[in-house]
Amino acid sequence: MSQRQGSAGASGILRPPKRQTRPLALINARLIDPASNRDETGGVLVEDGVIRDLGPQITRNDLPEGAEVIDAHGDVLCPGLIDMRVQLREPGEEHQETIETGSLAAAAGGVTSMVTLPNTDPIIDDVAGVEFIARRARETKRAKIYCYGALTRSLEGKDLVEMGLLAQSGALGFTDALHAVADAQVMRRALNYAKVFGLLIIQHPEEPRLAAGGAMNNGELATRLGLAGIPPCAEVMMIERDLHLVRMSGARYHVAHVSTAAAVEAIRKAKQEGLPVTCDTAPPYFSLNENEIGDYRTFAKLSPPLRGESDRRAIAAAVAEGIIDCIASDHSPHDVESKRVPFAQAAAGGIGLETLLPVSLGLTHNRSVSLSNLLKCMTSRPAEILGLPQGRLAKGAPADMTLIDLEHQHKIDLSAFHSKSKNSPYDGRQVQGAVRRTFVDGRQVFAAAGTN
Repeated sequence: MSQRQGSAGASGILRPPKRQTRPLALINARLIDPASNRDETGGVLVEDGVIRDLGPQITRNDLPEGAEVIDAHGDVLCPGLIDMRVQLREPGEEHQETIETGSLAAAAGGVTSMVTLPNTDPIIDDVAGVEFIARRARETKRAKIYCYGALTRSLEGKDLVEMGLLAQSGALGFTDALHAVADAQVMRRALNYAKVFGLLIIQHPEEPRLAAGGAMNNGELATRLGLAGIPPCAEVMMIERDLHLVRMSGARYHVAHVSTAAAVEAIRKAKQEGLPVTCDTAPPYFSLNENEIGDYRTFAKLSPPLRGESDRRAIAAAVAEGIIDCIASDHSPHDVESKRVPFAQAAAGGIGLETLLPVSLGLTHNRSVSLSNLLKCMTSRPAEILGLPQGRLAKGAPADMTLIDLEHQHKIDLSAFHSKSKNSPYDGRQVQGAVRRTFVDGRQVFAAAGTN
Protein backbone atom coordinates (compact mmCIF):
# COMPACT_ATOMS: atom_id res chain seq x y z
CA MET A 1 0.00 0.00 0.00
CA SER A 2 1.15 3.54 -0.63
CA GLN A 3 2.88 5.17 2.33
CA ARG A 4 1.16 8.46 1.64
CA GLN A 5 -2.12 8.78 3.46
CA GLY A 6 -5.26 10.23 1.99
CA SER A 7 -8.51 8.93 0.70
CA ALA A 8 -9.49 8.08 -2.84
CA GLY A 9 -10.31 10.77 -5.33
CA ALA A 10 -13.89 11.33 -4.22
CA SER A 11 -12.90 12.94 -0.91
CA GLY A 12 -10.30 15.19 -2.48
CA ILE A 13 -10.10 18.90 -2.98
CA LEU A 14 -12.02 20.37 -5.89
CA ARG A 15 -10.43 23.75 -6.18
CA PRO A 16 -11.97 26.42 -8.40
CA PRO A 17 -10.15 26.03 -11.72
CA LYS A 18 -7.88 28.88 -12.68
CA ARG A 19 -6.35 29.86 -15.96
CA GLN A 20 -2.77 28.67 -16.24
CA THR A 21 -0.62 31.79 -15.85
CA ARG A 22 2.85 30.28 -15.48
CA PRO A 23 4.61 27.15 -16.67
CA LEU A 24 3.78 23.92 -14.86
CA ALA A 25 6.19 21.02 -14.48
CA LEU A 26 5.29 17.60 -13.17
CA ILE A 27 8.49 15.74 -12.35
CA ASN A 28 9.48 12.30 -11.09
CA ALA A 29 6.47 10.61 -12.70
CA ARG A 30 6.00 7.32 -14.47
CA LEU A 31 4.89 8.61 -17.86
CA ILE A 32 2.49 6.28 -19.66
CA ASP A 33 1.18 7.26 -23.08
CA PRO A 34 -0.63 4.38 -24.78
CA ALA A 35 -0.74 6.22 -28.11
CA SER A 36 3.06 6.15 -28.43
CA ASN A 37 3.81 3.15 -26.20
CA ARG A 38 5.75 5.46 -23.88
CA ASP A 39 6.44 4.05 -20.40
CA GLU A 40 9.35 5.78 -18.71
CA THR A 41 10.30 7.87 -15.72
CA GLY A 42 10.38 11.59 -16.39
CA GLY A 43 8.36 14.75 -16.37
CA VAL A 44 6.02 16.97 -18.36
CA LEU A 45 6.35 20.69 -18.99
CA VAL A 46 3.11 22.57 -19.64
CA GLU A 47 2.78 26.10 -21.01
CA ASP A 48 -0.37 27.89 -22.15
CA GLY A 49 -2.48 24.77 -21.67
CA VAL A 50 -0.45 22.48 -23.93
CA ILE A 51 2.41 20.05 -23.40
CA ARG A 52 5.62 21.78 -24.45
CA ASP A 53 8.00 18.95 -23.64
CA LEU A 54 8.12 15.62 -21.83
CA GLY A 55 10.55 12.87 -21.00
CA PRO A 56 13.47 12.05 -18.68
CA GLN A 57 15.04 15.45 -19.34
CA ILE A 58 12.25 17.29 -17.50
CA THR A 59 13.71 17.64 -13.99
CA ARG A 60 13.70 20.25 -11.27
CA ASN A 61 17.12 21.46 -12.41
CA ASP A 62 16.19 22.60 -15.91
CA LEU A 63 12.88 24.47 -15.92
CA PRO A 64 11.68 27.92 -17.05
CA GLU A 65 11.98 30.65 -14.45
CA GLY A 66 8.93 30.86 -12.21
CA ALA A 67 7.57 27.45 -13.16
CA GLU A 68 5.25 25.72 -10.71
CA VAL A 69 6.72 22.32 -9.81
CA ILE A 70 4.75 19.24 -8.71
CA ASP A 71 6.67 16.14 -7.63
CA ALA A 72 4.70 13.03 -8.65
CA HIS A 73 6.67 10.79 -6.27
CA GLY A 74 6.76 8.02 -8.88
CA ASP A 75 3.02 7.92 -9.51
CA VAL A 76 1.64 7.27 -13.00
CA LEU A 77 0.98 10.32 -15.16
CA CYS A 78 -1.18 9.48 -18.16
CA PRO A 79 -3.52 11.31 -20.53
CA GLY A 80 -6.77 12.40 -18.91
CA LEU A 81 -9.48 9.78 -19.21
CA ILE A 82 -12.06 10.16 -21.98
CA ASP A 83 -15.47 8.78 -21.04
CA MET A 84 -17.57 8.24 -24.14
CA ARG A 85 -20.86 7.32 -22.46
CA VAL A 86 -22.31 9.54 -19.72
CA GLN A 87 -25.77 10.73 -18.72
CA LEU A 88 -25.77 14.13 -16.99
CA ARG A 89 -29.56 14.71 -16.73
CA GLU A 90 -29.30 18.43 -17.53
CA PRO A 91 -31.52 19.86 -18.86
CA GLY A 92 -34.71 18.44 -17.38
CA GLU A 93 -33.78 16.17 -14.45
CA GLU A 94 -31.32 18.26 -12.47
CA HIS A 95 -32.46 16.62 -9.21
CA GLN A 96 -30.54 13.51 -10.34
CA GLU A 97 -27.41 15.15 -11.80
CA THR A 98 -26.31 18.45 -13.29
CA ILE A 99 -23.48 19.38 -15.60
CA GLU A 100 -21.80 20.99 -12.58
CA THR A 101 -22.04 17.95 -10.27
CA GLY A 102 -21.21 15.58 -13.11
CA SER A 103 -18.13 17.64 -13.90
CA LEU A 104 -17.05 17.53 -10.25
CA ALA A 105 -17.45 13.75 -10.24
CA ALA A 106 -15.50 13.50 -13.48
CA ALA A 107 -12.60 15.53 -12.11
CA ALA A 108 -12.47 13.33 -9.00
CA GLY A 109 -12.48 10.26 -11.22
CA GLY A 110 -9.64 11.44 -13.47
CA VAL A 111 -12.00 12.04 -16.40
CA THR A 112 -11.02 15.14 -18.36
CA SER A 113 -13.40 14.70 -21.33
CA MET A 114 -16.83 13.09 -21.47
CA VAL A 115 -19.65 12.71 -23.96
CA THR A 116 -23.23 12.94 -22.74
CA LEU A 117 -26.16 11.05 -24.19
CA PRO A 118 -29.03 12.98 -25.80
CA ASN A 119 -31.83 11.61 -23.57
CA THR A 120 -32.33 14.86 -21.68
CA ASP A 121 -35.52 16.92 -21.45
CA PRO A 122 -35.73 18.41 -24.01
CA ILE A 123 -33.98 15.75 -26.05
CA ILE A 124 -30.84 16.82 -27.92
CA ASP A 125 -32.26 16.44 -31.41
CA ASP A 126 -31.65 19.96 -32.71
CA VAL A 127 -28.87 22.54 -32.86
CA ALA A 128 -30.16 24.40 -29.81
CA GLY A 129 -29.65 21.31 -27.65
CA VAL A 130 -26.06 20.85 -28.79
CA GLU A 131 -25.31 24.52 -28.22
CA PHE A 132 -26.81 24.39 -24.72
CA ILE A 133 -24.41 21.61 -23.68
CA ALA A 134 -21.44 23.51 -25.14
CA ARG A 135 -22.42 26.70 -23.32
CA ARG A 136 -22.89 24.98 -19.96
CA ALA A 137 -19.57 23.17 -20.36
CA ARG A 138 -17.81 26.51 -20.89
CA GLU A 139 -19.49 27.91 -17.77
CA THR A 140 -18.50 24.90 -15.64
CA LYS A 141 -14.84 25.02 -16.70
CA ARG A 142 -13.80 21.63 -15.37
CA ALA A 143 -14.04 18.53 -17.54
CA LYS A 144 -14.52 19.03 -21.26
CA ILE A 145 -18.10 18.07 -22.06
CA TYR A 146 -19.35 17.03 -25.48
CA CYS A 147 -22.61 15.47 -26.57
CA TYR A 148 -24.14 13.04 -29.00
CA GLY A 149 -27.16 14.04 -30.99
CA ALA A 150 -30.28 11.92 -31.06
CA LEU A 151 -30.41 9.67 -34.11
CA THR A 152 -34.18 10.02 -34.52
CA ARG A 153 -36.61 12.76 -33.55
CA SER A 154 -37.65 12.48 -29.88
CA LEU A 155 -35.79 9.14 -29.74
CA GLU A 156 -38.86 7.52 -31.27
CA GLY A 157 -36.98 5.48 -33.87
CA LYS A 158 -38.85 6.91 -36.85
CA ASP A 159 -37.66 10.17 -38.42
CA LEU A 160 -33.95 10.95 -38.69
CA VAL A 161 -32.65 14.19 -37.23
CA GLU A 162 -30.66 16.73 -39.28
CA MET A 163 -27.42 14.91 -38.59
CA GLY A 164 -25.32 17.17 -40.77
CA LEU A 165 -26.42 20.34 -38.96
CA LEU A 166 -25.95 18.79 -35.53
CA ALA A 167 -22.49 17.52 -36.46
CA GLN A 168 -21.50 21.01 -37.64
CA SER A 169 -22.67 22.34 -34.26
CA GLY A 170 -20.47 19.87 -32.38
CA ALA A 171 -22.33 16.57 -31.96
CA LEU A 172 -19.70 13.81 -31.92
CA GLY A 173 -22.03 11.02 -33.00
CA PHE A 174 -25.66 9.93 -33.14
CA THR A 175 -27.56 7.53 -30.94
CA ASP A 176 -31.02 6.96 -29.55
CA ALA A 177 -29.38 6.56 -26.14
CA LEU A 178 -31.08 3.76 -24.17
CA HIS A 179 -33.32 2.80 -27.08
CA ALA A 180 -32.29 0.52 -29.93
CA VAL A 181 -33.28 1.67 -33.39
CA ALA A 182 -35.64 -1.22 -34.05
CA ASP A 183 -36.71 -0.34 -37.60
CA ALA A 184 -34.15 -1.79 -40.00
CA GLN A 185 -35.11 0.66 -42.72
CA VAL A 186 -34.53 3.63 -40.42
CA MET A 187 -31.13 2.27 -39.41
CA ARG A 188 -30.26 1.63 -43.04
CA ARG A 189 -31.04 5.24 -43.95
CA ALA A 190 -29.06 6.50 -40.96
CA LEU A 191 -26.00 4.47 -41.92
CA ASN A 192 -26.20 5.54 -45.56
CA TYR A 193 -26.37 9.19 -44.54
CA ALA A 194 -23.59 8.75 -41.98
CA LYS A 195 -21.33 7.20 -44.60
CA VAL A 196 -21.68 10.21 -46.93
CA PHE A 197 -20.72 12.67 -44.18
CA GLY A 198 -18.29 10.52 -42.18
CA LEU A 199 -20.48 10.42 -39.08
CA LEU A 200 -20.51 7.89 -36.23
CA ILE A 201 -23.62 5.86 -35.36
CA ILE A 202 -23.85 4.38 -31.83
CA GLN A 203 -26.35 1.63 -31.12
CA HIS A 204 -27.83 0.39 -27.84
CA PRO A 205 -27.76 -3.31 -28.80
CA GLU A 206 -30.97 -4.87 -27.60
CA GLU A 207 -33.82 -6.36 -29.61
CA PRO A 208 -36.67 -4.42 -27.99
CA ARG A 209 -39.42 -7.00 -28.31
CA LEU A 210 -37.28 -9.69 -26.65
CA ALA A 211 -36.25 -7.29 -23.89
CA ALA A 212 -39.72 -5.85 -23.26
CA GLY A 213 -40.78 -6.21 -19.64
CA GLY A 214 -37.49 -7.77 -18.58
CA ALA A 215 -35.86 -6.76 -15.31
CA MET A 216 -32.63 -8.80 -15.24
CA ASN A 217 -30.65 -11.39 -17.18
CA ASN A 218 -32.74 -14.34 -18.27
CA GLY A 219 -31.74 -17.55 -16.55
CA GLU A 220 -31.99 -19.70 -13.45
CA LEU A 221 -31.55 -16.79 -11.04
CA ALA A 222 -34.32 -14.77 -12.67
CA THR A 223 -36.62 -17.77 -12.42
CA ARG A 224 -35.77 -18.27 -8.75
CA LEU A 225 -36.40 -14.59 -7.99
CA GLY A 226 -39.62 -14.58 -9.97
CA LEU A 227 -38.43 -11.79 -12.28
CA ALA A 228 -38.93 -11.49 -16.02
CA GLY A 229 -35.65 -12.00 -17.85
CA ILE A 230 -33.90 -10.36 -20.79
CA PRO A 231 -32.27 -13.12 -22.87
CA PRO A 232 -28.59 -12.57 -23.75
CA CYS A 233 -29.40 -13.28 -27.39
CA ALA A 234 -31.39 -10.02 -27.54
CA GLU A 235 -28.01 -8.24 -27.66
CA VAL A 236 -26.34 -10.22 -30.43
CA MET A 237 -29.49 -10.35 -32.57
CA MET A 238 -29.55 -6.56 -32.86
CA ILE A 239 -25.81 -6.42 -33.53
CA GLU A 240 -25.95 -9.06 -36.26
CA ARG A 241 -28.83 -7.30 -37.98
CA ASP A 242 -26.93 -4.03 -37.95
CA LEU A 243 -23.76 -5.64 -39.24
CA HIS A 244 -25.60 -6.62 -42.42
CA LEU A 245 -26.54 -2.96 -42.83
CA VAL A 246 -22.96 -1.86 -42.18
CA ARG A 247 -21.82 -4.17 -44.98
CA MET A 248 -24.29 -2.47 -47.30
CA SER A 249 -23.38 1.08 -46.33
CA GLY A 250 -19.75 1.01 -45.21
CA ALA A 251 -20.61 3.46 -42.42
CA ARG A 252 -18.87 3.70 -39.05
CA TYR A 253 -20.85 1.78 -36.43
CA HIS A 254 -20.21 1.62 -32.68
CA VAL A 255 -21.77 -0.89 -30.29
CA ALA A 256 -22.37 0.48 -26.79
CA HIS A 257 -21.90 -1.36 -23.48
CA VAL A 258 -21.27 -4.88 -24.79
CA SER A 259 -22.22 -7.44 -22.13
CA THR A 260 -22.32 -10.93 -23.67
CA ALA A 261 -19.92 -13.50 -25.10
CA ALA A 262 -22.07 -13.88 -28.21
CA ALA A 263 -21.82 -10.16 -28.95
CA VAL A 264 -18.03 -10.31 -28.57
CA GLU A 265 -17.85 -13.11 -31.15
CA ALA A 266 -20.04 -11.21 -33.62
CA ILE A 267 -17.87 -8.10 -33.26
CA ARG A 268 -14.68 -10.15 -33.54
CA LYS A 269 -15.83 -11.61 -36.88
CA ALA A 270 -16.91 -8.17 -38.13
CA LYS A 271 -13.46 -6.76 -37.37
CA GLN A 272 -11.74 -9.71 -39.01
CA GLU A 273 -13.89 -9.00 -42.06
CA GLY A 274 -12.65 -5.41 -42.06
CA LEU A 275 -15.95 -3.72 -41.26
CA PRO A 276 -15.69 -0.24 -39.65
CA VAL A 277 -17.03 -1.49 -36.30
CA THR A 278 -15.96 -0.47 -32.81
CA CYS A 279 -17.42 -1.11 -29.37
CA ASP A 280 -17.20 -0.31 -25.68
CA THR A 281 -18.14 -1.92 -22.41
CA ALA A 282 -18.49 -0.67 -18.84
CA PRO A 283 -16.78 -1.92 -15.64
CA PRO A 284 -19.83 -3.78 -14.27
CA TYR A 285 -19.77 -6.15 -17.21
CA PHE A 286 -16.26 -7.41 -16.49
CA SER A 287 -16.25 -7.04 -12.69
CA LEU A 288 -19.75 -8.15 -11.61
CA ASN A 289 -22.27 -10.83 -12.53
CA GLU A 290 -25.99 -11.36 -12.00
CA ASN A 291 -25.44 -12.79 -8.50
CA GLU A 292 -24.79 -9.21 -7.38
CA ILE A 293 -28.57 -8.72 -7.41
CA GLY A 294 -28.83 -10.95 -4.34
CA ASP A 295 -32.15 -10.31 -2.63
CA TYR A 296 -33.54 -7.84 -5.17
CA ARG A 297 -30.72 -5.29 -4.82
CA THR A 298 -31.90 -2.49 -7.12
CA PHE A 299 -28.50 -0.75 -7.26
CA ALA A 300 -27.41 -3.79 -9.29
CA LYS A 301 -30.20 -3.30 -11.83
CA LEU A 302 -28.45 -2.01 -14.94
CA SER A 303 -29.12 -1.70 -18.66
CA PRO A 304 -28.03 -3.99 -20.22
CA PRO A 305 -28.46 -6.26 -17.18
CA LEU A 306 -25.62 -7.92 -15.34
CA ARG A 307 -25.03 -11.28 -17.02
CA GLY A 308 -23.87 -14.72 -15.93
CA GLU A 309 -20.30 -15.51 -14.94
CA SER A 310 -19.36 -16.95 -18.34
CA ASP A 311 -20.36 -13.70 -20.03
CA ARG A 312 -18.44 -11.67 -17.44
CA ARG A 313 -15.31 -13.68 -18.15
CA ALA A 314 -15.79 -13.26 -21.89
CA ILE A 315 -16.01 -9.47 -21.56
CA ALA A 316 -12.83 -9.34 -19.46
CA ALA A 317 -11.05 -11.51 -22.01
CA ALA A 318 -12.27 -9.30 -24.88
CA VAL A 319 -10.81 -6.24 -23.17
CA ALA A 320 -7.50 -8.07 -22.79
CA GLU A 321 -7.55 -9.18 -26.42
CA GLY A 322 -8.45 -5.75 -27.76
CA ILE A 323 -11.74 -6.80 -29.34
CA ILE A 324 -13.41 -4.29 -27.03
CA ASP A 325 -12.01 -0.90 -27.97
CA CYS A 326 -13.07 1.27 -25.04
CA ILE A 327 -14.19 1.23 -21.44
CA ALA A 328 -16.82 3.85 -20.58
CA SER A 329 -18.43 4.58 -17.23
CA ASP A 330 -22.02 4.27 -18.51
CA HIS A 331 -22.75 6.87 -15.80
CA SER A 332 -26.51 6.73 -15.19
CA PRO A 333 -27.58 8.71 -12.11
CA HIS A 334 -30.95 8.06 -10.48
CA ASP A 335 -32.53 9.51 -7.35
CA VAL A 336 -33.39 7.43 -4.30
CA GLU A 337 -37.07 7.27 -5.20
CA SER A 338 -36.23 5.62 -8.53
CA LYS A 339 -34.36 2.79 -6.81
CA ARG A 340 -36.20 2.20 -3.53
CA VAL A 341 -39.09 0.44 -5.18
CA PRO A 342 -39.72 -3.22 -6.09
CA PHE A 343 -36.97 -4.52 -8.35
CA ALA A 344 -39.15 -4.86 -11.45
CA GLN A 345 -40.24 -1.21 -11.17
CA ALA A 346 -36.80 0.24 -10.32
CA ALA A 347 -34.92 2.39 -12.82
CA ALA A 348 -31.99 0.66 -14.51
CA GLY A 349 -28.49 2.14 -14.29
CA GLY A 350 -25.69 3.13 -11.94
CA ILE A 351 -23.30 6.02 -11.53
CA GLY A 352 -19.76 5.36 -12.72
CA LEU A 353 -17.58 8.45 -13.19
CA GLU A 354 -15.83 8.04 -9.84
CA THR A 355 -15.52 4.25 -10.02
CA LEU A 356 -14.42 3.96 -13.66
CA LEU A 357 -10.69 3.96 -12.97
CA PRO A 358 -10.31 2.07 -9.67
CA VAL A 359 -12.64 -0.75 -10.74
CA SER A 360 -11.02 -1.03 -14.18
CA LEU A 361 -7.56 -1.18 -12.60
CA GLY A 362 -8.58 -4.55 -11.18
CA LEU A 363 -7.85 -5.99 -14.63
CA THR A 364 -4.27 -4.79 -14.32
CA HIS A 365 -3.79 -5.82 -10.72
CA ASN A 366 -4.95 -9.36 -11.52
CA ARG A 367 -2.55 -9.38 -14.53
CA SER A 368 -5.30 -9.75 -17.13
CA VAL A 369 -4.47 -6.52 -18.99
CA SER A 370 -1.28 -4.45 -19.05
CA LEU A 371 -1.59 -0.97 -17.60
CA SER A 372 -0.83 0.67 -20.93
CA ASN A 373 -3.47 -1.36 -22.77
CA LEU A 374 -6.04 -0.70 -20.07
CA LEU A 375 -5.41 3.06 -20.17
CA LYS A 376 -5.59 2.95 -23.96
CA CYS A 377 -9.24 1.88 -23.62
CA MET A 378 -9.93 5.08 -21.68
CA THR A 379 -7.63 7.59 -23.43
CA SER A 380 -6.25 7.29 -26.95
CA ARG A 381 -8.76 4.79 -28.35
CA PRO A 382 -11.92 6.76 -27.52
CA ALA A 383 -10.14 9.90 -28.75
CA GLU A 384 -9.49 8.19 -32.10
CA ILE A 385 -13.08 6.99 -32.44
CA LEU A 386 -14.54 10.39 -31.52
CA GLY A 387 -12.03 12.45 -33.47
CA LEU A 388 -10.71 14.36 -30.45
CA PRO A 389 -7.17 15.79 -30.08
CA GLN A 390 -6.96 14.67 -26.44
CA GLY A 391 -5.97 11.27 -25.14
CA ARG A 392 -2.19 11.42 -25.53
CA LEU A 393 0.93 12.74 -23.86
CA ALA A 394 2.79 14.41 -26.70
CA LYS A 395 4.35 17.74 -27.56
CA GLY A 396 1.65 20.16 -28.63
CA ALA A 397 -1.20 18.05 -27.24
CA PRO A 398 -3.74 19.52 -24.79
CA ALA A 399 -2.43 19.23 -21.24
CA ASP A 400 -5.28 17.01 -20.05
CA MET A 401 -3.63 14.65 -17.59
CA THR A 402 -4.38 12.31 -14.71
CA LEU A 403 -1.96 11.41 -11.91
CA ILE A 404 -2.68 7.96 -10.45
CA ASP A 405 -1.44 6.24 -7.29
CA LEU A 406 -1.62 2.59 -8.37
CA GLU A 407 -1.03 1.19 -4.89
CA HIS A 408 -3.59 3.08 -2.82
CA GLN A 409 -6.03 0.58 -1.34
CA HIS A 410 -9.42 1.77 -0.16
CA LYS A 411 -13.09 0.96 0.03
CA ILE A 412 -15.51 2.74 -2.27
CA ASP A 413 -17.61 5.11 -0.19
CA LEU A 414 -20.64 6.47 -2.01
CA SER A 415 -21.31 9.04 0.69
CA ALA A 416 -18.08 10.83 -0.28
CA PHE A 417 -18.87 10.96 -4.01
CA HIS A 418 -19.47 14.25 -5.81
CA SER A 419 -22.21 12.92 -8.05
CA LYS A 420 -25.62 14.14 -6.91
CA SER A 421 -26.98 10.58 -7.12
CA LYS A 422 -25.48 7.67 -5.18
CA ASN A 423 -26.82 4.65 -7.06
CA SER A 424 -23.88 2.29 -7.50
CA PRO A 425 -23.42 -1.46 -7.05
CA TYR A 426 -19.87 -0.85 -5.81
CA ASP A 427 -20.45 0.72 -2.38
CA GLY A 428 -18.04 -0.87 0.11
CA ARG A 429 -16.02 -2.67 -2.58
CA GLN A 430 -12.30 -2.94 -1.89
CA VAL A 431 -10.24 -1.49 -4.76
CA GLN A 432 -6.63 -0.61 -5.43
CA GLY A 433 -5.65 2.59 -7.23
CA ALA A 434 -6.79 6.19 -6.87
CA VAL A 435 -6.62 9.50 -8.68
CA ARG A 436 -4.21 11.94 -7.04
CA ARG A 437 -4.57 14.92 -9.38
CA THR A 438 -6.51 15.86 -12.51
CA PHE A 439 -5.50 18.57 -15.00
CA VAL A 440 -7.52 20.09 -17.83
CA ASP A 441 -5.56 22.31 -20.24
CA GLY A 442 -2.86 22.55 -17.59
CA ARG A 443 -5.27 23.69 -14.87
CA GLN A 444 -5.47 21.52 -11.79
CA VAL A 445 -9.17 20.77 -11.27
CA PHE A 446 -8.78 18.09 -8.62
CA ALA A 447 -6.29 17.13 -5.92
CA ALA A 448 -6.86 14.22 -3.54
CA ALA A 449 -6.89 14.89 0.17
CA GLY A 450 -3.38 14.74 1.60
CA THR A 451 -1.72 15.48 -1.76
CA ASN A 452 1.27 17.79 -1.43
